[in-house]
Parts: sequence; C-alpha cells; structure tokens
Amino acid sequence: MKVAVTGSSGLIGSALVRSLVTDGHEVLRLVRRTPRTADEHRWEPAHRRLPDGLLDDVDAVVNLAGVGVGDRRWTEKHKQQVLDSRVDSTTTVSQALAEAAAAEPGRDRVLLSASAVGWYGDTGERVVDETVPAGEDFLARVCVAWEAATAPAAAAGVRVASLRTGLVLGPGGLLGRLLPLFRLGLGGKLASGRQYMPWISLQDEVDAIRFLLTAPVSGPVNLTAPSPATNAEFTAALAEVVHRPAVFTVPGFALRLALGEFADVGVLAGQRAVPEVLRSAGFEFTHEDLRAALQAAVAAR
Repeated sequence: MKVAVTGSSGLIGSALVRSLVTDGHEVLRLVRRTPRTADEHRWEPAHRRLPDGLLDDVDAVVNLAGVGVGDRRWTEKHKQQVLDSRVDSTTTVSQALAEAAAAEPGRDRVLLSASAVGWYGDTGERVVDETVPAGEDFLARVCVAWEAATAPAAAAGVRVASLRTGLVLGPGGLLGRLLPLFRLGLGGKLASGRQYMPWISLQDEVDAIRFLLTAPVSGPVNLTAPSPATNAEFTAALAEVVHRPAVFTVPGFALRLALGEFADVGVLAGQRAVPEVLRSAGFEFTHEDLRAALQAAVAAR
C-alpha cells in the first residue's frame, strides 16, 4: 500500500511508520518543516495547503496531526490552537482525498483520522461504546469538530474511520512523564482515583490502525483495550511494575491550581470506553491486561 501519514514524529506516528516500512509499504510523511528525507513532504495545514497531487495515488491517509492537549496550561489561545490544528489538518487531507476521488472515482481509498475518547465527556462508571453521543465539555466539542472535518472525504466515497484513542501506553507520552515520579516512589492516585482511564498499548494502537487500513470499517472506532481501568487501578499497576510504593494522593484542588480547566476535563474526568467496533470486526488484542501492557511499555523505554 501507499500510505500518507501526518503527525508521523509523535509516539503513535513514528511507531506506525516503522511498522509500515518494515513490512514493505510505501510511506509519505507529511511534515511542516523543511523535508530532510525522500519520504518527507512539506505541507501547511494552518493554511490548508498540500503539494499539488500529493495524495492522488495514495491508498490511505492516516491523519494523526494536532497540537498536544495537555502539554501546557489551558489559555484561550492554547485551546484555540488545539481546535484549529485538528480541524485544519483534517480538512486539508479530507479535501485533497475528495479531489483525488473525483479525478479517479473507481479507486478504493481510506482516511483513518485521529479523534479521542474525550468525545464522550465525563461518563463516570457508565460503559460507553461508539454509539454513545458526544459530551459537552471543551474536549468533546473539539472531537465533534475534528470528526466533522472528514466530511468532504466521506461525501466523495472515501471510507472514513475516526480513531477515538485512549491513553496510549508506550515509551513516551503521558507514561514517559509519570515513570520518573513512580520510580522515585512519588506516584499516587489523582483525587478519588475513581475516574476511568481507557488505555491501549502502543503495539495494539499501531496494530489496530493497520487492521483498519483494510478492514471494511467506517465511522467511529474506540481504540482502547477491552478493560478500561480506574486511575486508582492504573496507579497500583504502575507502582507494581516499577516495584515502588504509590501511597500519595494528589487532591483535586491542587490539580485545579496547577492545571486550571484541563484538570476537570482531562484529568478528573474519565470514560469507561470499550472497543465494541474493533472486537466485532475481528481485531485481536496483544495486551488485554493492564500490567502486561505497562511492563511492555516500561521495557521499551
């Protein structure tokens, strides 16, 4: 296959590109800086510009681009960047695929576009699959706009799947920031610890994306392991994996002081999301057990 990937330098994108290249697929990496290698191609999503014809002969686009949600304290400016970076990148590739489909209407094409379990808002202990409607907080509204930006491709007959990803357990990302604290014995649950953290191993994330490149699946797909864990369960499992105690509790008010609005939406809220679509389509997980997934991630790091 010929696959274009945006966000290819991130935790998921870099692992996906390695996997695809290892298996002999041709990969185009869309980058915003000056290209450094033959497989890189510069694009300007903020201006919705791509090199002419770049996506005309690709079989698939995996769109993972977007400003980090929890990288800094939420200001109105940063929140706008979070939204715009996702809508602009998705609109750009979606419209380009729509134009390619119009020029060559008989060809099968697929757009796998990132989204997040934040779509559901805070769902407490209620189990949520892909049929559950969107929540009402900021991240939910971002996800709604993000997924809606794929409309031009879908209208042109491109198969579109929205990847509602949970916490990806790999050698970077959130786990990479938590590990040093837990290894020092400074880990602990966040507030009550009852909020759910839908997780997925990096290997399963990559394998699920590759599965969806060819599986006849459209619409929203939860990229989460079958057994979401509470924050307290996640804390205990990570402490066990690094052989350190985790006796601290970070109170909610402290999180709000440090993180502002993001604390309520991105830390204290949770989704008990399950991968109903993936399982129904026949996908088999490598890591269904949280401790095994954490052990693999820590070993990779």
